[in-house]
Amino acid sequence: MVPSFDLKGKVAAVSGGSRGIGLAMAQALAEAGADIASLQRDDRQSSVKDDIERIGRRCEAIPCDLEKPDQVKAAIPEVVKRFGQLDILVNNAGIQRRSPAIDFAESHWDEVIQVNLRMVWLLCQQAGRFMVPRKHGKVINLASLLSFQGGLNVPAYAASKGAVAQLTKALSNEWAGQGVNVNAIAPGYIATDMNTALIDDPVRSRQILERIPAGRWGAPEDFKGAVVFLASDASNYVNGHVLTVDGGWMGR
Repeated sequence: MVPSFDLKGKVAAVSGGSRGIGLAMAQALAEAGADIASLQRDDRQSSVKDDIERIGRRCEAIPCDLEKPDQVKAAIPEVVKRFGQLDILVNNAGIQRRSPAIDFAESHWDEVIQVNLRMVWLLCQQAGRFMVPRKHGKVINLASLLSFQGGLNVPAYAASKGAVAQLTKALSNEWAGQGVNVNAIAPGYIATDMNTALIDDPVRSRQILERIPAGRWGAPEDFKGAVVFLASDASNYVNGHVLTVDGGWMGR
């Protein structure tokens, strides 16, 4: 491995790491040498723990139910308590609700904004309180193509992901000079559970595929290189950037 990409001795906290993109990113960080704190609904044994330990790295499940702000606020201090440090935070967890705007339920709006934005903010804030005084750390938020575009029938998701991109830039403006890099990854159309409705819609799925220059939907494994880059010393002069991993969608 190129030395600047080596994560040996680092600790990464990852939310939503039990499946899909989050699991692939947790595995990639572990493969690069990092120990993993899996931020999840409870501290029971999970598949991500098994996967990470098979790679030969330590993994601890940290209770972090994104519907419980007090638990979210306690998650980062608990990571530091168990591991003694925190070098990387990956805010991956998110939810989706689909409906035409005129019928979109207020409860769904509140739910999406709570999980996709407010909890990201709280985890960033807690990580910053540890990283900034030490002048060291990497924060990686998961944005979306809908940080740039409006999408269809997903008003709350588009609003939340647009805000995540702006939050990323705002925190970078404050923390870049303190040795803390804050960046985001914006996934394109990826074959995960969140996109099942689109994949199962033959018309929409065809329309999406026709626009992707790479000629295929993305896979969780496509995010391994991006997350290791943003988590490592290789990206030390990358700040406030939203990196699209989209098969060329945004360039079309």
